[in-house]
Amino acid sequence: MNALAATNRNFRQAARILGLDSKLEKSLLIPFREIKVECTIPKDDGTLVSYVGFRVQHDNARGPMKGGIRYHPEVDLDEVNALAQLMTWKTAVVDIPYGGAKGGIGCKPKDLSKSELERLTRVFTQKIHDLIGINTDVPAPDMGTNAQTMAWILDEYSKFHGHSPAIVTGKPIDLGGSLGREAATGRGVVYATEALLAEYGKNIKDLTFAIQGFGNVGAWAAKLIHERGGKVIAVSDITGAVKNPDGLDIPALLNHKEATGKLIDFSGGDVMNSDEVLTHECDVLIPCALGGVLNRENADNVKAKFIIEAANHPTDPEADEILSKKGIVILPDIYANAGGVTVSYFEWVQNIQGFMWDEEKVNRELKKYMTKAFHKLKSMCQSHDCNLRMGAFTLGVNRVARATTLRGWEA
Repeated sequence: MNALAATNRNFRQAARILGLDSKLEKSLLIPFREIKVECTIPKDDGTLVSYVGFRVQHDNARGPMKGGIRYHPEVDLDEVNALAQLMTWKTAVVDIPYGGAKGGIGCKPKDLSKSELERLTRVFTQKIHDLIGINTDVPAPDMGTNAQTMAWILDEYSKFHGHSPAIVTGKPIDLGGSLGREAATGRGVVYATEALLAEYGKNIKDLTFAIQGFGNVGAWAAKLIHERGGKVIAVSDITGAVKNPDGLDIPALLNHKEATGKLIDFSGGDVMNSDEVLTHECDVLIPCALGGVLNRENADNVKAKFIIEAANHPTDPEADEILSKKGIVILPDIYANAGGVTVSYFEWVQNIQGFMWDEEKVNRELKKYMTKAFHKLKSMCQSHDCNLRMGAFTLGVNRVARATTLRGWEA
């Protein structure tokens, strides 16, 4: 099942649990605006090439729309739609005053030079600048984009609208980015994990972890778990996978990856098959890479007791059912990986006020938001007798539905 179908299914289930009016339910599903643009740029060799860019603005009942821009060959309208809708529920779950959006360009960033990426980003911004805005839609980095991409968007947007640091989040610190933003998603995952484990009387330092995906989110999650005394026993990314039953030395592994660009050949662990990380013997499994990695083919073999969804939509609905029957507790993505958008919100607030926070304050506020959201999510689970995924969806959908109704929605 693709991401859009799975998201719609979860939404409909939440709407049924909440007893939403059928017209309101339909209205909440329909995106506010879908934008598709052709981005034609000259390559470094002088040839012209064209890429398709998307921006889906899903809902603005609770505030400006918010969501990342990804550069990836598989970006299509369906995927962007699903992720925009997920952002609407995610921002509502952590109770920040945003709606949901998502964007992307179908390209292979690795095949483009830095100057080609800059031209592509600027052309994309030129095509959508009048449809985004500080109080309308605030983009952020996502897969294949980074702080530099945001700097180019900020610069190009400011040519049309004057200096506007709050137009994007995830910027370089020198251009008004927030301290703690780079680590925010991984740190939020760790705060979410701590909140969940506390419910079961457990602590990070007493458990073993397997992390699938060792990009920004996975690397930060591993580092912070290691600092708290947790044992990270298996890690994988697109370059390979390593394991050590006594726990990997994460700082050393990060240095090795920085130096060689890959995980394999690390002296402090044994090579393993990348796919096996998902089914490795551990207490907590954290998928931090692409969606759909847990499916009906491998769900039966998962040995973890807890799954923390740091990636977007890593668990197919079929896998969801299999894992739930096995008694595995799944902390859903729309809550678990919301640390990034929460600190993006802090960055936006700092830019609007023109007053920056220190990193300690950013992390303290992030912990407060993640912990509070977990308790609200748990109380929805108790009220509606449902699992954590439905607890998160009912919490998010209910907040958006309430805002929509209060603003005077009428069919």
